[in-house]
Amino acid sequence: MKAILWTKYGPPDVLQLGEVEKPTPKDNEVLARICATTVTAGDCDLRSFKTSALSVFWLPMRIYVGLIRPTRIRILGQELAGVIEAVGKDVASFSEGDQIFAATGFRLSAYAEYTCLPETGMVALKPANMTYEEAAAVPLGGLEAWHYLKGGKIQDGQKVLINGAGGSIGTFAVQLAKHFGAEVTGVDSTEKLDMLRSIGADEVIDYTQEDFTKSGQTYDVIFDVIGKSSFSRTERSLKQYGHYLSANPGPSELIRSLWNLITRRKKVVSEYTSRRVEDLVFLRELIEAGRMRSVIDRRYPLEQAAEAHRYVETGHKKGNVVMTLEQNRKT
Repeated sequence: MKAILWTKYGPPDVLQLGEVEKPTPKDNEVLARICATTVTAGDCDLRSFKTSALSVFWLPMRIYVGLIRPTRIRILGQELAGVIEAVGKDVASFSEGDQIFAATGFRLSAYAEYTCLPETGMVALKPANMTYEEAAAVPLGGLEAWHYLKGGKIQDGQKVLINGAGGSIGTFAVQLAKHFGAEVTGVDSTEKLDMLRSIGADEVIDYTQEDFTKSGQTYDVIFDVIGKSSFSRTERSLKQYGHYLSANPGPSELIRSLWNLITRRKKVVSEYTSRRVEDLVFLRELIEAGRMRSVIDRRYPLEQAAEAHRYVETGHKKGNVVMTLEQNRKT
């Protein structure tokens, strides 16, 4: 089968189209024929391994993937949508021909024509009203947004600010916060503001023109998707007993999270995502009810993975960048 092979750390050009053996599902796995996958900032960081050496996960991840070059994992890709082509003998929840969307977890492997997924993993039937491209963009950004907003305990009528609202996590966070009745302010760059309004943001702030931490406005919840505004910098913009959510926490946020468990004042939520398939099903139900959609910026064929990575690394993508496998759309 065709796959984008990752053989060393470095710039986008280290990704090369190649041929590998088509996988065979184990007894508890399904074989997915991939129709679409995505390119995320996390994929780009992993490819180049620019993850900060100060991160608590740097060394474990480097050991897991390969100290000198990628050896344990040769194919990137964290989410997908496609069709089940075969099932293991112990699989009871899925059948051949089912249309699915899924997160691959630490296996990665979505930059390929086929991959195997455990039946009990993060895999569910695809939303009926979404294309494969739209569905492929949901598992990571949607689940991350849902995880943190649940921690923020958003209530009807609250004021929520989302910093970095124009990316894959942020666009879902805007829509989820609106679903729960919040008044949402989205912060991002100039070219993303119209898109944020189109998905429901009540107010938008252009961070290139205005610093929201100096406006005097206060919020019940501040969700920092990109890790650019620390708790100490945003604390004055947070109401008493408000929640600061960080999807990319530094050491100070982790310490603050523990401290606020003791003081019970303004709360920092920075724990890493715990994923459950029930949450993926919940997102599917919201989508099918017309309450949420994927924002797709650009589409690339799988063969242009390096070009897709280069674009994502510019930091200008609106929502999601998708890679398609047109040859896999057969019935």
